Amino acid sequence: MKRIFATLLFVFALSITTHAQADWKNLFNGKNLKGWTKLNGDAEYKVVNGAIVGTTKVDTPNTFLKYNEEFADFILEFDFKVDDSLNSGVQFRSASVDSYRKGRVYGYQYEIDPSKRAWSGGIYDEARDGWLYPLTNPISKAAFKKGAWNHARIEAVGNHIRTWLNGVPCANLLDDRAAKGFVALQVHSIGKPALAGKQICWRNIRICTENIEQNLWDKGAYAEEVNRMNNILSEREKAEGWMLLWDGKTTKGWRGAKLNAFPQKGWIIENGILKVLKSDGGESTNGGDIVTEQKYRNFELKVDFKITEGANSGIKYFVDTELNMGKGSSIGCEFQILDDKKHPDAKRGRNGNRTLASLYDLIPAPINKPFRSGFFNTALIKVNGNHVEHWLNDVKVIEYDRNNQMWNALVQYSKYRVWNNFGNAAEGHILLQDHGDEVWFKNIKIKPLP
Repeated sequence: MKRIFATLLFVFALSITTHAQADWKNLFNGKNLKGWTKLNGDAEYKVVNGAIVGTTKVDTPNTFLKYNEEFADFILEFDFKVDDSLNSGVQFRSASVDSYRKGRVYGYQYEIDPSKRAWSGGIYDEARDGWLYPLTNPISKAAFKKGAWNHARIEAVGNHIRTWLNGVPCANLLDDRAAKGFVALQVHSIGKPALAGKQICWRNIRICTENIEQNLWDKGAYAEEVNRMNNILSEREKAEGWMLLWDGKTTKGWRGAKLNAFPQKGWIIENGILKVLKSDGGESTNGGDIVTEQKYRNFELKVDFKITEGANSGIKYFVDTELNMGKGSSIGCEFQILDDKKHPDAKRGRNGNRTLASLYDLIPAPINKPFRSGFFNTALIKVNGNHVEHWLNDVKVIEYDRNNQMWNALVQYSKYRVWNNFGNAAEGHILLQDHGDEVWFKNIKIKPLP
C-alpha cells in the first residue's frame, strides 16, 4: 500500500511539473535568431554557444532585438551576462511606431546595470518617462553577480509589474502606461570608442502566458510597492491611511490662497495634470497661489512635479493665509521647486538655500540631489511634531527641527525674519505656488499622522 501511495504521489508531482512546463514558451531556440528583428541601431546580434550575444558599436544609437509577437499579461524569465563597463536592459510591453519619434523603441525596461549604482532589476521607461522604479534596497542591489550568468524574472499582470534578480525581489510597480507590447533585448549606445566590442549575452528566454495565476511567485516575496498610476490610490496606500489631496479631475478641496474660491485664471487641469501657467515670472501675479481648504498638523505629503525650462515654483506647508494678504506669495515653509541651471534664484540666498528641494532661503539641499531633468520627480515632505524632512525621488535631502532656539536664529538670517514666529505654527494649509512659470503637478497625496 505504501509503495502504491508513493507511486501515485510521484505520478501526481510529475503531472504538475509537466503541466507547469507546458505553460511556458521558449522565445529563443538556442540556434538562430528566427522570430527576432533588429530595430533602431546597427549593433551586432548573433548566436554563440546557445546564447544571443549583442556587441557594442561606435556611432550607432541604442539597438534593439525585438521578438516578433506582442504580449499583454505574462511571466518572462531569462538569463543574462554583461561586461562590467556596459549598461543594458530587456524591453517589455514596448512599441515602435512611425508616429513616435520616427520609430524609436519605447516602453518598460528591465534594467541591467553592472555599475556601482547597481540598479539591475529596476524598471526604466525607455524613451518616454524615465525611471519608474529606481533600485534603492541594498539587498536587491547586492543580488547582481559580476562576470557571471544572472537569472531575471518579470511578472506583468494588469497594472502590476514585479521583478526579481537571482530570486531576490527588486521592483513592485503599479503603472498603467501600457497593457501590451513586444519584448526586446538592448545593446546600449556607447560614447567612448574604448567601449566598442563589449558584449551582453542572453539565454534561456521563455515566457508564460497561460495559467499565469498558478505560476506567480509568492506574494510575500514582493519588493516595496511604488504606485505610478496617476491620481489613483492603491489598496496598500488606502490601508496605510493615504488620501488623495487632489482628485485629478476637479478643483475640489482647493482654493486661491487669497480667495474664497479656486482662481478663474492661471491654472488648468489637463489629462490628469494640474498646471500653473506661464505668465510674467512674478510671484503670485497671475492666478495666484492655491491652498488646501483644510489645515494639516502631522503628515506625509507626496507630490509629483515636472519643471519646464527655467521655471520657479514651490510646495509650502504650515501656511497661514492671513499673514500676507497683500502682494506676493502666502507665507509658509517651502520645498523649493526650481530649474537650478536656468533660473537665477539658484545663485541667490546663502550657500544654495534657494535651489531645488531646499527649505527655501533657510536650509540648502545637496548639489548632487537625484533630480531627473525633463521628467516628473517626486517630492516627499514628512512632518512629525517639530521634526521635518524633505525627500526627493526617495532620497532624504534635508531634515530640521523647529520651535527651538537654533531654528529661530536661522529664521533671523532669512527673508522670513519679518514674520513673527515663522515656521512654528502647529498646523497650516498646504500650498502650490504660482511664481509666473509653468510647472506641472499630479499624484498629490497625503497621509495624516497622529
